[in-house]
Formats: sequence, C-alpha cells, structure tokens
Amino acid sequence: MPARPRIHLNAFAMMCAGHQSPGLWRHPADQGFRYTDLDHWTSLARLLDGAGFDALFLADVLGVYDVAAGSRDAAVRAGIQIPLGDPMMPVSAMAAATTNLGFGVTVSTSYEHPYALARRFTTLDHLTRGRIGWNVVTGYLASAAANLGLGEQLAHDERYAQADEYLEVCRRLWHESWEDDAVVRSGDTYTDPAKVHDIDFHGRWYDVPGPFLCEPSPQRSPVIFQAGASPRGLAFAGRHAEAVFISGPSTTVLAGQVDRLRSAVSDAGRDPSSVTVFCQLAPVAAATSTAADDLYAEYLDSFSLEGALALFAGWTGLDLTGIDPDQPLRYVESDAGRSALASFTTDDPDREWTVGEVARHLAVGGRGPVAVGSGAEVADQMETWVDETGADGFNLAYAVVPGTFEQVAEHVVPELRRRGRMPSGPVPGTLRERLALR
Repeated sequence: MPARPRIHLNAFAMMCAGHQSPGLWRHPADQGFRYTDLDHWTSLARLLDGAGFDALFLADVLGVYDVAAGSRDAAVRAGIQIPLGDPMMPVSAMAAATTNLGFGVTVSTSYEHPYALARRFTTLDHLTRGRIGWNVVTGYLASAAANLGLGEQLAHDERYAQADEYLEVCRRLWHESWEDDAVVRSGDTYTDPAKVHDIDFHGRWYDVPGPFLCEPSPQRSPVIFQAGASPRGLAFAGRHAEAVFISGPSTTVLAGQVDRLRSAVSDAGRDPSSVTVFCQLAPVAAATSTAADDLYAEYLDSFSLEGALALFAGWTGLDLTGIDPDQPLRYVESDAGRSALASFTTDDPDREWTVGEVARHLAVGGRGPVAVGSGAEVADQMETWVDETGADGFNLAYAVVPGTFEQVAEHVVPELRRRGRMPSGPVPGTLRERLALR
C-alpha cells in the first residue's frame, strides 16, 4: 500500500488574550491572559516543538474591531483581539527555546516600508536558523489606516496592487542585492564591495535605489504565506505564495477554495502542487468522545455572542447587531476581508446560514470547523477533511490556550503518527525544508 500523504500541522495563535474563540478567556483553563509573559510563549513553543508541529503561526491586526454597532466597545469589552502585542517580539526567544519549530508572523504590506520590514525578516531568519515565515496580508480594518495616518483605507484591489510591488521590492532585496559569497572576512576585507549590488527599484509605490543592509540568511527569504481568497487575493497567491491558509465551514467550501487556488498558481506559470495548503480547524480532543463532548459544552457556555458579532463585523464589514438571528445571511461587497463572508454565503450554494447559526459557529475557533472527539475520532475527521478537500494540513485554532494544543499533543498526534500521517520523530531543517517547499 502506498504511503498516505503527510498531514502538516500549524498552531494558530495571536499575541492577545482573545483570538478567535470569543469570550473563552473566561474559561478557567484558559491562560491567554498571560500573553504578556515571555514564559507563556516559550513554554507553548516547546510544547509544539515536542509534538512535531511544523510551525506556530501568529496572526496580527493594526486596528480595533469597531464595525459592530458603529463602536469599538463590544470588541474591547469581549477582549476581541485587544489588548494586543507585536507578534514579532517573542519569536527570537521561542526560537532559542526550540530546535525545529517554525514561526509564521503576519505583517501587512499597507502600513510600513518594505526596506525596513525586509531587514526584520532577514534578522529573524538568521536568529531562528532559517525557521521564519511571513504571512502577507494587506489589512482589512479601516481603523488601522486611520490610526497610522493614512486616512481612508485603500480599496481592496488597490491594496493588492500595492502588495505586488511590495513583494517585488523585498524579493530583489533578499535575492539580488548580496551574492552568496559577499562576506569574506579575510585580511582587511569583511565584505567584498563588488558583490553587494544596488537594486535600483523605482515603481508606482516605492523607490528603493540602494543595496540591502543584510547578508544572506539561511533561507534568504522567509517562507511566504498568504490567506486571501477573493479573486484578487487568489491572483496574488498564485504569483507569490508558498503556503496558503484557507478557512470555511465545510469540505464543500474548502474544496472549492483549494481548486481555485491551485488554478491561480497554474495560471501564474507555477506547479499547482508546489503550494502547501492549510485548512483552519478547531480541535476539541480528549481521552474519550464523552469527555470531549463535555469539554465542548463547557466552551460553549463561555461563548460571547457580542464578541462573535464584533469579530464577524470586523472581518467582513457587515454589522449583524440587532438583526433577527433567524434571518438568512447574504453576501455584500465591501472593502473589508471578502473571503470570510463568502465562505458562509456564495461559496456553498447548498447551505443557507442564518445570522444566529453563524454567530454560534464562531464560538470555538472562528470561521473553520470544530472537530470534537477522542484522539482517534479527531484524527478521522482530519483525514476526511484533507482527503476530501485536497489540502495538505491544518492551521489549528484553539478554544483555550495552551489546553487545546496539549490535547492535540496528547491524543491526536500519536494517532496521526500511528497512521503514517505525521513523521514519527523530529524533522530538522529550515521551515521551507520542513514544508517540502522548493
């Protein structure tokens, strides 16, 4: 029997008390409030490293969710991604505490210059020994643009046009400015000036005439992650992405997203199989299915409806506050993120979601599905989702932290290893090598 395809695992988190499970910071097992404690992050990283996770993926935003009821109060009260720290800051410490775990960090192309950001990622690639990735986003919160002095947010497709140029600047800095053997450290010469080159870039958005400041790092560039599922986002992923995060409530929705993504990669002249695809999933695992059901019921008891509506409104630009929970959800074009709303409306013509169903679905882990059961039962569901969608693995959202990841490490990983869906031991190398990327 041929070997079954490997299932890749990322842990999905954010440097805040409440990421994508609105209100669950109230659950007694949750330690998310320790997000300002460096030991919280190094302990989590060691747990994931020991369990064979490929990476810890850290989300980020630069604004507050203020669409629901025209106010930020619901998000602030429910702890929806505020208060929030900078996800780049704990990476070096986590890298020092681990051996193989990779780190994906979300940074928007809309709010800072590529020359400075390219240096930060190269520095992290050196300090992590080649274990860093960049989740490229364009931003979706108007409050971020306002607080960074940009006035109104650029239109959705214009943000991607800017991001295309941004990636080109970074690519040339990382790959064209310094030759591999530029640093010689011999005699009176540390670096050979003839092997350091200006990139002489002049575009619509950026002018970068000079050379890069950094010598080549182990990967030269971070692994490029991306998560946009709109037509413009897919075109961007087709050109640039090495790994893509997708999210949706059913295999039907996700299979369509995978097909559209691989078509976009092919249209860009690349091998469709060269991109690693991660589905979002929130696992609730325990020793038995009954114990897992009990845990899930506890989580739902801590769920915040107000927080869920604030989260959804921020993602989609659609305020559902005060709307009849039995009313069907409809797609509305906006300059916020478009994939979140589409996954509950146009992506699955066979399922009509009501406002109340969407809010409850977001209770544990956000937009993705929830897998509840014993280790074997959760592994069954993971195999089904991968086999039916054509994805390569999972971006695992948590109900409580670190509890959700402890449950996966104890109950699910051993089962996936027994089935040959995860390596039996550590996989060394750079993040790009761990994900089998070219």
